[in-house]
Order: sequence, then structure tokens, then C-alpha cells
Amino acid sequence: MSKNERRFSIIMTVYDQAGELEENLPAFLQQEYEPGYEVIVVDESSTDRSGDVLKLLRNNYPHLYSTFLPKPNRLVSRRKLAFHLGVKASKYEWVIFTKIEKKPTATDILKAIAENFDDDTELMLGYSEKKGIRLQPFSTCHEASSHIKRIERKLSKVRERKRMNYVWGRYDFIVMRKDVAYEVLNLFEQKISPTQMLAIRHHIFWKNLFGRSATTKLVTQ
Repeated sequence: MSKNERRFSIIMTVYDQAGELEENLPAFLQQEYEPGYEVIVVDESSTDRSGDVLKLLRNNYPHLYSTFLPKPNRLVSRRKLAFHLGVKASKYEWVIFTKIEKKPTATDILKAIAENFDDDTELMLGYSEKKGIRLQPFSTCHEASSHIKRIERKLSKVRERKRMNYVWGRYDFIVMRKDVAYEVLNLFEQKISPTQMLAIRHHIFWKNLFGRSATTKLVTQ
């Protein structure tokens, strides 16, 4: 498949985020990308107006789809299960895991991603910046596993760093083939010992600090 033919399924999960849906979701839905794309929102049993907001937006954006995740068993990771449902509902070969909090900074983000995704890349981590995005390609999911395992483990306990997030592995979205998405989900919220976490942090920091050429910064509109 050529770069100009790739279609994407953008998948995100929300919980009691009606305000962020109203403010940020239109930016995802207004991408100027000719091959086409869809946005899938998985509502994790919200108790606010999230469902009503999604219903209203679906009237204006036919490429928006939403589904509802009932409250799962306590032993099941709700966020992980929500993404799994989103992948199953997706219809395109390439999927993007993202967060409603990180809205696109321009209308040509998907176009920039497609143009920089070569045939040897299986997965890319994306970092949002004020004037565009930074992409970090990996030939296999295994190569990106250290980044994913670290960031998906207790996100609330990871201190936000406003500068050089890519050096620390603080990605904002993941782009991958649909068949790779299930492998990525297996890395979410794994139990990692403090010693393993320290080793992962050092590995990511030194690799990214001295391997900046491995990331591509794209200035968009």
C-alpha cells in the first residue's frame, strides 16, 4: 500500500470528559486527509454529559463512531479493554492510539504521519509540540516495548515534563498496523519491579538523548 492510500482509525477512550470532548474532539474530526479516516471514541461508563456530546457530534461528523464500555470486573483493566474494543470496531489497516487531552495542533497532522511512514516501519511513537509533531519510528513492536511499558504503567505517577518529552519517552500517541495493536495492548499496565523500571528509564533516556536522528520533527500548518 502506498503512502497516499493509507487510511487511519483514530482510537481514544474517555471517562467523564464532556468538556474536553466539546473542546478537542472537533480538531480530530477536521483533519484534511483525502484517503479518509475514522475516529472511534470508547466511553468508559461516563457519568457526565459525555454520551450526549458524542451523540451531537455524530450528527455533524459521519466519520465519528462511539461505543460504550460497561463497568468491568475489578480485575480487568478498563482502559486496556476499552482500547481493545476500539481496535475490534476499527475498519482500517492502520490505527492510532491517542488521548482526548492532546488535540492536533493543525489540520494536516494525518497527512504528515502518512508521508513519513515507510514500509519498514511497524510502529511510530508521536510527540505533540507547539508547532507540529515529532515522530519516532520502530521497525518492530519489540523495539518500542521499553517506551510503552514505562509510560503505560501508572500514568498518574509519572511527572509531566514540558520540554524534550521524546528524550524521556513521554509519547502522546502511537501509530501502528492494526495487527500490531493487540501486541501493543499486551504491554499496557504490566507489573514492573522498581529495578526493571530504573533500567527502562535509563535505556530510554540515553538511547533518545544520543539518538536524536531517530526522531523526525515535522512543522505543520
